[in-house]
Amino acid sequence: MLAIWIPVGIIVIFIIMFIAIYNGLVRSRNQVKNAWAQIDVQLKRRHDLIPNLVETVKGYMKHERETLEAVTNARVLAQQVASAGPGERGKVEGELSSALNRLLAVAERYPDLKASQNFLALQEELASTENKISFSRQFYNDAVLTYNNQTQMFPSNMVAAMTGFKESEFFEIPVAAERETPKVSFT
Repeated sequence: MLAIWIPVGIIVIFIIMFIAIYNGLVRSRNQVKNAWAQIDVQLKRRHDLIPNLVETVKGYMKHERETLEAVTNARVLAQQVASAGPGERGKVEGELSSALNRLLAVAERYPDLKASQNFLALQEELASTENKISFSRQFYNDAVLTYNNQTQMFPSNMVAAMTGFKESEFFEIPVAAERETPKVSFT
């Protein structure tokens, strides 16, 4: 009788472990999806702010057409790849960030624009959104790290392979200019 219960007990333990590991993988995958959705919300918010910012700046910056067009084109491209994965989306959003930074740098040359309440409000809103995007990226990458660890480490990697769980992609900034530390000069 004992010879029957020992193998049954071992099988039950393996089934319980399999279920626990599978549920952990599902939880982690859902955390990654949720984190990506949070990034998507903030990117959408940024995309919605850009036309207002461009329109506010247009009146002051008649000679800066190239900069305004670069921001507009980068926004359009970012909206076109909205359903792409983190790799491609990160590249395009990095280009949009660079274009926005150039726009804000050019705006420094226009004192009337810098004093405009609309511009200041939009600039503050954009800065707030950029901070939220940064926090969302960090949260997403943390969730991806946890999930990827589960899909690669023993014994959960065996369950992941059997049930079709695949690694997730990190949301990286491929634009070298965004990785550089800003230079501050008081001269």
